Amino acid sequence: MEFLKLSEMRYSVRKYSARPVEKEKIEAILKAASLAPTGCNNQPQRILVVDAPEILEKIRKCTTCQFGAPVTFVICYDKDACWVNPEGNGIGVTDASIVTAYMQLEAAELGLGTCWVAYFDAAKLVKELKIPKNFKPVALLPLGYAADDAKPAHLHFERRPAEEFTWKNHF
Repeated sequence: MEFLKLSEMRYSVRKYSARPVEKEKIEAILKAASLAPTGCNNQPQRILVVDAPEILEKIRKCTTCQFGAPVTFVICYDKDACWVNPEGNGIGVTDASIVTAYMQLEAAELGLGTCWVAYFDAAKLVKELKIPKNFKPVALLPLGYAADDAKPAHLHFERRPAEEFTWKNHF
């Protein structure tokens, strides 16, 4: 699909059907995650793929935003693997965010819905899922087929024109 068309049609799905997600589609989304650019190509992303009901229930203890998805990706970065800029700042959050965006777009290309979730109790998630201490959760990405009555949020199609958020030669 043409990139801009794909980007326009993708929306945050907040209601999923019970239809299971095919293994090959999950693998394609993880391939997209591996293709995402990261600082110095360190690839510090660490992704937990959750489809077991008992583990999904643990995730629901940490957020109200799981939306009944049959799969949830927990996207983290490894503090020990991310590139650190000259000011001493690790860019793991940036890397994990780019990875998450690539995953969302591949999911949309495959006819699946996602919703980027940043509203979760990270400390509780680390404890519930026994996430290693050097892995930092950045996003939850519920994944699945949108329910028949799922629809974009009311502001989804409202976009500011480029002239409102860009400037030229102002340096």
